[in-house]
Amino acid sequence: MTPTIVLPVIIGGLCAAGVYLLLDRSLTRVLLGFLLLGNATNLLLLSTGGPAGLAPILGYSDPQDMNDPLPQALILTAIVITFGVSAFVLAMIHRSWRLSHQEVVGTDEEDRRVAARSGTDADELDPDDLAPDDRIAGHADSLHEPDDRASDDVDLPAGAR
Repeated sequence: MTPTIVLPVIIGGLCAAGVYLLLDRSLTRVLLGFLLLGNATNLLLLSTGGPAGLAPILGYSDPQDMNDPLPQALILTAIVITFGVSAFVLAMIHRSWRLSHQEVVGTDEEDRRVAARSGTDADELDPDDLAPDDRIAGHADSLHEPDDRASDDVDLPAGAR
């Protein structure tokens, strides 16, 4: 028996679409991406079960004719976990909509404050561009200045001044 290419292509397509949607700032697209990724994982687990067989009931059939129940149990567990996480994300979407009438995750206020200090626009700010040592050094310098920025609570490493 030769394996078919259709199932791996479907699994790959669902995974790719799920990851693409997960990387968006819209919480609805994140939820849809999570659901697609969960379904792709369920199909992957189902395909690991091998060909269809008889139920694994003691004394009913020969062991080589039985189906492996472990992938089916893992799929049931994955369905329950997907349902729980989906309910949580739906609650976050609902809460975000009720508070701000939008479900797109915006830029964090801390990011805006750091961007204002460095002279960059907060919408163009990439957190990976800021080195942690530069941010700590900037805070350490501002602690000695008598302005309003000195009131920020910052945990500095031992011996840093």
